[in-house]
Amino acid sequence: MIDYPAARAVAMVVQTGSFEKAARALNVTPSAVSQRVRQLEERLGAVLIERGAPCTATEKGAWLCRHLEHVGLLESELMAHLPGIADPAQPPQRVTLNIATNADSLGTWFLAALPAFAREADCLFAIAVDDQDHTAEWLQRGRVLAAVTSLAKPVQGCRVVSLGALRYHATASPDYVRRHFPAGVTAEALAGAPALTFNQKDRLQHAWARRTCGLDVAFPTHWLPSTQGFVEACLAGMGWGLNPAMLVREHLASGRLVEPVAGAPLDVPLFWQVNRLAADRLAGLTRNVIATAKRALVPCP
Repeated sequence: MIDYPAARAVAMVVQTGSFEKAARALNVTPSAVSQRVRQLEERLGAVLIERGAPCTATEKGAWLCRHLEHVGLLESELMAHLPGIADPAQPPQRVTLNIATNADSLGTWFLAALPAFAREADCLFAIAVDDQDHTAEWLQRGRVLAAVTSLAKPVQGCRVVSLGALRYHATASPDYVRRHFPAGVTAEALAGAPALTFNQKDRLQHAWARRTCGLDVAFPTHWLPSTQGFVEACLAGMGWGLNPAMLVREHLASGRLVEPVAGAPLDVPLFWQVNRLAADRLAGLTRNVIATAKRALVPCP
């Protein structure tokens, strides 16, 4: 049988990042938390927590934490039907749901899908941010229960539904375009024009350049891991970059930003993948995500 007090201690250390904070959340002493974690690790013969600042879960620890999420969802559903089963001496435990999304979705449309479900399910969210081409890896590793991803093929053990496409416009300030693209956007001009790149996983600018010029282009870039920072940097004339249409619509209409190539958006299809074991209990969240995406995204090609 699973030692649930010990498993909850592991999950709380991972969630809060320290044994001391976990002890306060569980209303026990730090030594009690440490003892529970150590005994469970000895019993399993595996390290569950990487000690540090903050403490993080190992691969096996992450699987244990996700199991507790499933258990927490089941307990919440049970207590909704049988409230008398709850121990009045124990403080109510809110389930923390781990989900992943890309930064541009989080900075534009995705957050609007969460509040109603958080109130309805009385849960908390832990949102991991990664490139849309890599959020599926969080599902594969068992670190999240659901994710917004560009992967159309279902991750093993997951259900997938198409959300639509997040439309991007290549944008820059008018002065920047005059300086770097006086004769239009060519491979030679791009090779000398500073771009904006979110991080090493971001391939949007390269995809747009390849489609525009018909070949791969190496260009200098500023590294800027901020969705809103991309817009501000474009407005300031630092570089050109792919920005979500909903963030630059007014700037394009006012002329503060322009498209180096007019009418050449890049649409990135997005999908919602959710762990099958949690899919039924996350049905309300899935409905909210689909409805919000329908209002914000464009239809997939």
